[in-house]
Amino acid sequence: MPVVPLSLWCLLAAMILPIVAAGPAKVRPGFSNREPRNPDFWRSGFPARAYGAMQNGFEAFPPFAAAVLAGLTQGGDPAIVDALAVAFVAARVAYVVAYWTDRATLRSMIWVVGFALTAAILLTPLWAPVGDI
Repeated sequence: MPVVPLSLWCLLAAMILPIVAAGPAKVRPGFSNREPRNPDFWRSGFPARAYGAMQNGFEAFPPFAAAVLAGLTQGGDPAIVDALAVAFVAARVAYVVAYWTDRATLRSMIWVVGFALTAAILLTPLWAPVGDI
């Protein structure tokens, strides 16, 4: 059985995290599964922040996924890609918590960290020794 790189498991986590981000809002009074996209429910307060965290998670996923796949297939060190991917997922979890708790400045700083980690993953092939490419 092939060993799946940790960074691919991080892709799965990053794919699921936006759904988890909106989950707590959906158990609050006023949410209707008959109209899950009712803009009035998501307009303000905690539901609006949960929705924002979900949307941003969906926006952050494609560049992260592309970076991981590029890092793994274009000569990046899998151990470095794995470590950076774990850090990205940890940053995204912290981002969701900061969004939920209405800490806008902290949330923005964490977003920058996640963006930098995505860029670092994408650039891991450049760090590979010349003989390994």
